[in-house]
Amino acid sequence: MTIKKYYYKFGVLILYGAVMAALIFILKWLQWKFLIEDHSLEIYIGLIAILFSGLGVWAATQLTKPKVQTVIIEKEVYTEPDGNRTLNDIELKKLKLSSREYEVLQLITKGHTNAEIAEKLFLSLSTIKTHVSNLFTKMEVKNRTQAVEKANRLKITS
Repeated sequence: MTIKKYYYKFGVLILYGAVMAALIFILKWLQWKFLIEDHSLEIYIGLIAILFSGLGVWAATQLTKPKVQTVIIEKEVYTEPDGNRTLNDIELKKLKLSSREYEVLQLITKGHTNAEIAEKLFLSLSTIKTHVSNLFTKMEVKNRTQAVEKANRLKITS
């Protein structure tokens, strides 16, 4: 392991140890022998309480820290050149898309947002969202990317 990894892993413990050593040095340096002798048990209990309180706070922050991992998946999508593109009417009929849903699908494959589609088709945004939801259900996909990929694979968009 590198020094950075050790620091991140054991840095807080090393810091607590250094602070404790500094406190002991200060007590010795000021010759507070009478205080240590008279109240040694209370001081040790207090130091242990402070140590475990700090350790508890640190452990709680480590346990509640979100463990999010970002995974990027790259996938090749094969498309035919625009000149050779022919519609697959059989697959299009199997999906049983309405003409409006098909228009929405074509605009989705061109990269338009719901708001842009609503503006182009002179429909409300909620109507477009309904058409998109129906498309996802009929095409058995969960998002726009999957819908575009499936439309290209089935060759149902121009």
